[in-house]
Amino acid sequence: MTVRKDAIIVGGGIHGCSTALHLCLAGLKPVLIEKDYAGRHASGVNAGGVRQLARDVAEIPLSIRSMAIWENISELVDDDCGFESFGQVLVAENDAELDACRARVADLNGRGFAHEELIDGTELRRLVPAVAESCPGGVVSRRDGAAQPARTTAAFRRKAEQLGALVREGIAATSIRKEHGLWHVDAGSETFAAPVLVNAAGAWAGRIAAQFGEPVPVETIAPMLMITSPVAHFIDPVVILRGRKLSFKQFPNGTVLIGGGHLATPYQDRNETVLDWRKLSDSASTVSELFEVMRNTTIVRAWAGIEARMRDDIPVFGPSARHEGLYHQFGFSAHGFQLGPGAGAVMAELIVSGGTQTRVSDLSIARFRDPIPSPTT
Repeated sequence: MTVRKDAIIVGGGIHGCSTALHLCLAGLKPVLIEKDYAGRHASGVNAGGVRQLARDVAEIPLSIRSMAIWENISELVDDDCGFESFGQVLVAENDAELDACRARVADLNGRGFAHEELIDGTELRRLVPAVAESCPGGVVSRRDGAAQPARTTAAFRRKAEQLGALVREGIAATSIRKEHGLWHVDAGSETFAAPVLVNAAGAWAGRIAAQFGEPVPVETIAPMLMITSPVAHFIDPVVILRGRKLSFKQFPNGTVLIGGGHLATPYQDRNETVLDWRKLSDSASTVSELFEVMRNTTIVRAWAGIEARMRDDIPVFGPSARHEGLYHQFGFSAHGFQLGPGAGAVMAELIVSGGTQTRVSDLSIARFRDPIPSPTT
């Protein structure tokens, strides 16, 4: 039996769920197909950073659009998603890094963006009192913050379903094809047909793009995170470093979440990752160097999520360059969580109206028109 819908979305991360929700708000009835459950991979196990800070220029318009939604997230999904806005601070550990920060902020100002602000050592220590005295300053994005990723993705999924989206979890999308002007996708015993197909399949999305003649340079990665035992409160903003790989934040219960880009080994077809404890130790050591208060804490748990990273570290977002009705929304390269709410809104605009006022053309899959090697999976 074939079920006709207005759109088929493959992938139940925050991006797929957000697009489903915004399509419902626009009056469409999509189906969302997720082989595991919403937020099982990157969207549910990331660090929860909600940041405009330190983004590629090509992502900034989408990030700004998304931040406006984050600041009123309860109105959209009936849940505050644990969002807190204490800002995010990029710490420069030496004068050379501070000079790079200065150049970055000047460049953004010249492009009309004012969300990143250069700060000196005095302001850095006001915002992050426990930071090492040797750090001369950095950059702050004061509206940034953090949220709870699994809770957020579940809230988007729940609201989309309440508004009319059909959600199929625990069922893989198979036999994706276009017949008689409609996209067809098998999901277990059901077949769905729609004029629109959104490829939001995360680490598995490169395979779908390649299937339809749009291979891209994408690899599967597994960013690692760990959480500590509670320590006395010492920080409100999320902190990242300019040079070394490190990001961390402290929760109200005193525990500290530490990340920063070190990778586990992913086995995506088994939904498994193998952690690299040496690299996790490097992250822990960096924290203790910069924050003396962390030197006696212990690591309680560590994990990694499976996601896709593009060669140029920015996502593939927008309509296919080859097929009418096919849209890509993947490759967010370990920094897509904050973009989720805005990306869903913009994708819905592209599908319903054929355009958007938010500049996303630099994220198009068309940037990979030249022949490239097959994607790493």
